[in-house]
Amino acid sequence: METEAVFQITRIPLKRTMVLRQAGFGLAEIMVGMAIGLVTTLVIVQVMGLFEGQKRSTSGSSDAQSSGGLAMYTLQRQLQQAGYGMPINSTQSSSMQCDPASTVNNDTGATNVSVSPIEITDGGASGGSDTVTVRYGDSAMGGVPIKVSSVTGNIIGITNNFGCNVNDIALVSSGSSCRTSKVTAVDAGHTQITVTTGTNMAAGAMLSCMGNWTTTAYSVSADGNLLANGQPVAAGIVNIQAQYGVSSAPGNNTVTTWVDATGTWAPASISLTDRNRIKAIRVAIVARNTQFEKQNVTIACSSQTLAAPTGLCTWEGSTTNPAPKIDLTADTNWKRYRYRVFETIIPLRNVIWSKGVLPP
Repeated sequence: METEAVFQITRIPLKRTMVLRQAGFGLAEIMVGMAIGLVTTLVIVQVMGLFEGQKRSTSGSSDAQSSGGLAMYTLQRQLQQAGYGMPINSTQSSSMQCDPASTVNNDTGATNVSVSPIEITDGGASGGSDTVTVRYGDSAMGGVPIKVSSVTGNIIGITNNFGCNVNDIALVSSGSSCRTSKVTAVDAGHTQITVTTGTNMAAGAMLSCMGNWTTTAYSVSADGNLLANGQPVAAGIVNIQAQYGVSSAPGNNTVTTWVDATGTWAPASISLTDRNRIKAIRVAIVARNTQFEKQNVTIACSSQTLAAPTGLCTWEGSTTNPAPKIDLTADTNWKRYRYRVFETIIPLRNVIWSKGVLPP
């Protein structure tokens, strides 16, 4: 008998208990992580602050560039018109012969009204801002002179009045004696005009209708604006410096030296001869960046007479022709702003063209 072997496989369940261990940061690790995060945040904030400051400085410099360019364009365009409309084509009628200190009646009761094309009022030796005054007419005829044949009260007889219109300013001159008055009527026969007030001139004098006579004074306000007759025309302008370019004689158009409007060159003291020697004007306009810096970023000009000066300067001067000084110390924090200086030379072309009527 065969014996059948029976194998019984007993399955023994295998139970494994998985113990999951949860691991985390301890207090030391947390403190180190916080320190690293804080340092990183600090670096990011500093970098952002640095770039934000650079952005504001760049933006402020752009504003100063625009304001200074606009101010210089405005001033240059006006100064190029200086003297337009004033008669200059004969020695007898040239307005360049009008005495700078003479009484000119301009129908307002004012006296000593200058007919000089250009005038600088100096801001002082300390470097305060100058005032530049420009005068010109807008006559389409350019102030062509006409001989006066008769004067009866307010009625002036002339050869023809084609260059005159109602409301024009008429200049009547005889040598250095000059008078101005407004035209109130022009006769249809073209042989006379009527003015507001008598000119006290006799037959033989010369009359010119200069159109609308414009006098504009450019200055700087305490709050940093370029003003034209007291009205703001450009913001961010803190100083103007100007000098006359003068020739050796009235009939010479070559500028030989540059002078400040002080002493004998001051408006109240200048002589007829010296006024007619003025052939150009040199101007520097200082525009300020509105960004207030955390520390001083600007220094005063190192020299007004040496080459290649550093700091806030108008232009390079010399011992014979010192450059004007710029003084902004009225603001105690002036060194903590950045500035742009715009400088140019403007020939007085209407004066230059009068060379033929002036003594050599």
